Amino acid sequence: MPFCEPCDKWRAPNALMPDGTCPRCRTVVQEPPAVDPAAADATKIPWHFWVMVAAAGLYLMWRVIEGVSWFF
Repeated sequence: MPFCEPCDKWRAPNALMPDGTCPRCRTVVQEPPAVDPAAADATKIPWHFWVMVAAAGLYLMWRVIEGVSWFF
């Protein structure tokens, strides 16, 4: 946990400003974490989401076929 010398307080990492400075006295308390832009965009959609999308699509297609068959 970072300690701010001028404020004489312990600061939680999420209580600091995004650049790692103290919100009260603006002194640098902690270096900001390095963010890799390639890793930030690498979020992957889980496989079971696609299974549910396919199941919903099949269900809706079946309901359309069923609905059209009522007219004939």
